[in-house]
Amino acid sequence: MAVTLINPDALPQIDVYHHVAVASGAKTIYLAGQVAWDAEPDLAVQTEQAYVNVHTALQAAGASFKDLVRVRVYVVGWTPDKMPELLKGIENAMTRVGEVAKPPATLIGVATLDVPEHLVEIEATAVID
Repeated sequence: MAVTLINPDALPQIDVYHHVAVASGAKTIYLAGQVAWDAEPDLAVQTEQAYVNVHTALQAAGASFKDLVRVRVYVVGWTPDKMPELLKGIENAMTRVGEVAKPPATLIGVATLDVPEHLVEIEATAVID
């Protein structure tokens, strides 16, 4: 396996991501930010579709969620009260594709994305042998 995920004991134990990814593979895959085109204006729905799109892009490169080493999630108008909807979308996507993704992750609140209808954008990096 090209990616080992670690949660050091001295750091807070977070359920939805790992703090460290150690990659030993030879091929790095960089995904453009994925959004939910033509989706309703709902954070959970758009997050689910964006993660499914990440999975689809990874598969095209011969990878899967287990190969992720980094995820960045950009959310329009982020406030902490949006976390349940974001997590619902992530969980729904993982159920839909039958894989779990918990690589190191960064959540960034932004004023806007490429078009006003997009509420979330997800970019990712993976490594495979």
